[in-house]
Amino acid sequence: MSVVDAEVDAEMDVLIVGGGPVGLTARALLERWGVRVSLVEKYGELSPFPRSRLVNVRSMEIYRGLGLADGITAGAFAPEYGRIRFRDTLHDRDFATAAMVGINAPIPESPVTGVVSSQDRLEPALLAAADAELRFGAELVGLTEEADSVVAVLADHRGGAETRVRARYVIAADGANSTVRQRLGIGTTGPGVLAAVTTVVFDADLDGWCADQPAGVYFTAHGSFLPLYPEGGWAWLGPTPEDAEDADWPGLVSRALGPDAGVRADVSRVQHWVMNAFVAERFRHGRVLLAGDAAHAIPIVGGLGMNTGIADVHNLCWKLAGVLQGWAGPSLLDSYEAERQPVAHRTLRQAVANSKLMFEAQSLRHEQLRAGEAAPARVELPWSDRYFAQLGLVLGVAYRSDAVLTDGSTPPEPSDNGTEYVPTAEPGHRMPHLWLTPTRSTLDAFGEWFTLLTPDPAVWEQQATAPGALHIERLPEEHADLCGLSPQGALLVRPDGHIGARWRDRAPSDTALHRALTAIGGSPRSSR
Repeated sequence: MSVVDAEVDAEMDVLIVGGGPVGLTARALLERWGVRVSLVEKYGELSPFPRSRLVNVRSMEIYRGLGLADGITAGAFAPEYGRIRFRDTLHDRDFATAAMVGINAPIPESPVTGVVSSQDRLEPALLAAADAELRFGAELVGLTEEADSVVAVLADHRGGAETRVRARYVIAADGANSTVRQRLGIGTTGPGVLAAVTTVVFDADLDGWCADQPAGVYFTAHGSFLPLYPEGGWAWLGPTPEDAEDADWPGLVSRALGPDAGVRADVSRVQHWVMNAFVAERFRHGRVLLAGDAAHAIPIVGGLGMNTGIADVHNLCWKLAGVLQGWAGPSLLDSYEAERQPVAHRTLRQAVANSKLMFEAQSLRHEQLRAGEAAPARVELPWSDRYFAQLGLVLGVAYRSDAVLTDGSTPPEPSDNGTEYVPTAEPGHRMPHLWLTPTRSTLDAFGEWFTLLTPDPAVWEQQATAPGALHIERLPEEHADLCGLSPQGALLVRPDGHIGARWRDRAPSDTALHRALTAIGGSPRSSR
């Protein structure tokens, strides 16, 4: 890294590098916390390509907290599109199908439902969710870490001028080929490049084939078809051919539609990309923190990649705010890697397993085709109907770090089988969704504060030394047993909705709550 002069053109608390969904979500979260933030994106505008296609139930819970869930749902597909269908060609009938649980219908484990929606539909909503500075066409070309800040050199693609900015911290959300990660010399582990893929965006009148059997993805022997928007538009994903520069994309897509389709694809965009599979060896380098694809590249099958990145910054932003605002110590940031890196490894294993099982389903049909068999009424899928939901991995994430205080029991290691989710109020887990009122969930009680949930607030109110940083919520007594609480017990929930501490009975001392907040934050909280 080059030496950067002390003089800078601008200063901020946090610089976000990368303007995809992860960076834009971090911008909105940090602004809510009152953090001075600036985001830079090397491209001149938001990506016009659909890219990620699924906003899962946990991401929608996060967006509900930001007041964005209803708007995202309004621009997304109806729930019946939360299904995967397997066909020989798009023109043929299904030989297998699977529901995306948590997408295709409401589930009792959450107050929200995930949606099928293209990334280029999601990003404008995230962009409008904050007023913090955002610069398109500004690429990071230099980075120097100092004792109490980071100085970044930015090149303006429009005018060519370079500017220097100083930030207390940097969030690198600049994708799988992260410039920041490479400049810091952070390596990766995992399979690496899995495939070269091409996305073709096209228009064609396909309603007659799919209107009565909607799906978010149609897997065929000739690539995958994805409806892009409720009002129209399609994408085809397939292996990048060797002659990609001279390929007849309209003809290739039309053939994949089926020999008897009689439909010509009107191609508008073509994008070649590489499917990566890795996890960064480190998520933190001093004052620089990696998030999203910069920290972990997840294969697309199962829709886990973008959503894992959204959960990254939901975990990280409250910690950055605490350190910057002085109510938490710098050591709190150590818990980011401790909590999120294991999740990335489990998610990568799950996504690779998703890919394997998808190919098994296609292989079963290929064998039948080689034997000259017509498509059967149904091919038995090699997974249960809950498989693609990944509810255990999406809602059942359990953190182990110094920012989680156990109550004498050790949080169980999460299973690599991400299909099962059993709600629990063990410390480290996401607080289960329970109704506080007919329309208000426990998840709605969390925000830019810590939350104490207890059946008997009067017992704990005398310990609430700083009401502005700690909210006390009454937990209906019918939920106490499920949470492992006596009528005078309590749960201390972090701003990211994960349980930081639990007292099964009355507080053991008048300072128990203060000491718990101090331990989780890694610093004295005399000002809280």
